[in-house]
Amino acid sequence: MRVATEDVVAVQQLYGRQSHAIDSGRAADWAATFTPDGEFHSPTYPEPAAGTAELTAFAERFAATGEKLRHVISTVHVRPGDTPDTLRADAYLQIVASTHLVRLTVLEDELARTGDGWRVRRRVVHRDS
Repeated sequence: MRVATEDVVAVQQLYGRQSHAIDSGRAADWAATFTPDGEFHSPTYPEPAAGTAELTAFAERFAATGEKLRHVISTVHVRPGDTPDTLRADAYLQIVASTHLVRLTVLEDELARTGDGWRVRRRVVHRDS
């Protein structure tokens, strides 16, 4: 099954909105790129964040570190999900400070089509370095 070009572009745009939102401290905007019951799992943090309130709080804590970081998502591979209104996506995520690479990770996302476009339903982050 093929993924429509417009859906691949929409996923790329979603990832761009996410990166810019978290990098500029817009926690609620970052959380809004997930479904209301969305989940974020990462080995860097002890507990997953689930639901809009927890996702917003997670992004607020990230911004509170004061370190200027950039999220660079690349090598995105979008493929069909289990239903016509879901997709799966894998991507590399580099978290970069002004002078060095902080982390290299791999994202595994389950995406859901909503009335507001594609949103992350479940993200699992794996460390790559």
